Amino acid sequence: MNILLFGASGSGTTTLGIEIAKRSDFQHLDADDYYWKQTNPPFQEKVQLTERNENLKADIKRFKDVIVSGSLVSWGKEWHTAFDLAIFIRLDHAVRMERLKQRETERYGVALLSNKKLHEQSKAFLDWASQYDNPKFNGRSIKVHENWIELLDCEVLTLDGQKELAAKAEIVLEKIKAI
Repeated sequence: MNILLFGASGSGTTTLGIEIAKRSDFQHLDADDYYWKQTNPPFQEKVQLTERNENLKADIKRFKDVIVSGSLVSWGKEWHTAFDLAIFIRLDHAVRMERLKQRETERYGVALLSNKKLHEQSKAFLDWASQYDNPKFNGRSIKVHENWIELLDCEVLTLDGQKELAAKAEIVLEKIKAI
């Protein structure tokens, strides 16, 4: 079974994917691991679309049950039919932005203050992420995700990102059993 978890950056898709993998036989795959080359600091260079799609498809084929976290909305039409279930996580804007700011601080530490380029990249990322609920934003947004949901050839379950992690995991695991 192939499951997709997606939502705005900071909504908890990766955290939920990891939790489900811990509590089941599902292999967790995170879209960021395919989208970005491994660099230090991370998230500096993108992987070409064709290569990232080939790599993700190969890993999905390696495992019987896979849960992919992250948005594949711009990765091509082939992903419209790749999943048996999609889970869309929604989270309040203010809560999500606080999570992202905390994550940036934990990820980069004092380098955010001492490295001007890293500081600017972090600020640009946070500015981009803050536009998710803006209906006029052309990047990854709630509007883009809602339109993409209509293209997915599977059931889409919407979860409240503010629910406790264990509760969200239980909802997903029960849904998997029902399929």
